[in-house]
Amino acid sequence: MASMATPKQIWEQQQSQMQRVKNSGIISCNGSPIKDDKEEEMAKSALALFRAKEEEIERKKMEVRDKVQAYMGRVEQATRRLADIREELDALIDPMKKEVAILRKKIDTVNRELKPLGQSCQKKEREYKEALDAFNGKNKEKAQLVSKLMELVSESEILRMKKLDELSKNIENLG
Repeated sequence: MASMATPKQIWEQQQSQMQRVKNSGIISCNGSPIKDDKEEEMAKSALALFRAKEEEIERKKMEVRDKVQAYMGRVEQATRRLADIREELDALIDPMKKEVAILRKKIDTVNRELKPLGQSCQKKEREYKEALDAFNGKNKEKAQLVSKLMELVSESEILRMKKLDELSKNIENLG
């Protein structure tokens, strides 16, 4: 089976992509933001990549959950079948006591292995949710910062235009 990226690796890759999108905004010499088609396409591409990764994560999470559920169902069926066999054996003079003991040990081993698998699934789901919440929080913070930047740039342009008009009038008054 191919190795899967860890939630941390996926999160770091997404952060790197978001940083590239963030850094793709160019400021011209007068301070106003310029967005050309290439930059917009980069932003759309990064967003599409992020969505695709989110869908892939969700799909893989569901696959793992389904596999665990299927495995647990098979183990439960096997446990029930073995319990029935054990009852039949107990009703007889037990010529297969050794085999029953071996099967019981195997069942106990499988049951012990199931518990950490279930806990691991729950832990990974919590980690995924925490990483997603952190990502969404940072994304919201970025949007607020970009909005504030746009306000500041706009105010700066207005103030500089007023100052230029004032200087132009002063020059006209001299002549």
